[in-house]
Amino acid sequence: MKLIIINGPNLNLLGIREKEIYGNKSFESCFENLSFKFPDCKLEFFQSNIEGEIINKLHEVGFSYDGIILNAAAYTHTSLAIADAVKAISSPVIEVHISNIFSREKIRHTSLIAPYCKGSISGFGLKSYELAIKSFL
Repeated sequence: MKLIIINGPNLNLLGIREKEIYGNKSFESCFENLSFKFPDCKLEFFQSNIEGEIINKLHEVGFSYDGIILNAAAYTHTSLAIADAVKAISSPVIEVHISNIFSREKIRHTSLIAPYCKGSISGFGLKSYELAIKSFL
């Protein structure tokens, strides 16, 4: 099974920023752990702070991968362009959030991406990524 995790803006700062929300573990160490836990999955990882790069990656992998785990971060709530890209591709997408978006600011309660995703996982910390991988298995 070929899966890719696509992370959006500011997630490159995991382990450094807002530890009370996001914890103190970097995504690189999380990814290493996921690769170890799921040796039968071909896992890849992409992160960008730039909306267009996320869209380009979705177009690149969205017709050939078995699944996409997308944490679009703040773009979840603002980007019609990313939502349209998710809608346009055929690979199933799981929307993931580290924090519980419904316990945060009201603007974060609406996901423009969710209607085009297979499902959404939020609020389980970095374990949200593991749950998303398991959903594909």
